[in-house]
Amino acid sequence: MKPRFIVEVLGARDRSRFDCGAHALDRYLREQASQDVKRMIASCWVAVSLETGEIAGYYTLAATSVATNDLPPDLLKRLPRYPVLATVLMGRLAVDRRHAGAGLGGALLSDAGLRVLRGDLKAFALIVDAKNDRAAAFYRRHGFQPFAVRRMSLFLPLETMAKASR
Repeated sequence: MKPRFIVEVLGARDRSRFDCGAHALDRYLREQASQDVKRMIASCWVAVSLETGEIAGYYTLAATSVATNDLPPDLLKRLPRYPVLATVLMGRLAVDRRHAGAGLGGALLSDAGLRVLRGDLKAFALIVDAKNDRAAAFYRRHGFQPFAVRRMSLFLPLETMAKASR
């Protein structure tokens, strides 16, 4: 089956029609994403429809860390005894309403994880901060698990993603 989207670094494409239904996410893409990229605060990738050339979805990645004490106890047994571990934050993930329900959100999650795995810098996990219960459920369906102390913050060990992609 021919792919319907390509994922590329945010560039000069028109962002004015992007509408995921969440004003803050729409505004971020239109007004702030380019500035964050220029200031090296975050990286932004967009899924572009091969049919229309329009942005169908996007995500951002930024470096962060997590205190090992925030992780579930069963996971700590297999990790080094460092006070913090390097991680990557997926600060935003959004799909335009016109493309909702087509699996693009999950595809963007996979793209982000694989992008981190292929990179030169290594990280323990991909972290997300779910905006609501529906978003948290979406991430849990894709293998993310909640932190021991923060219910709406979830993580996916990149080792898990690496094993799944083999």
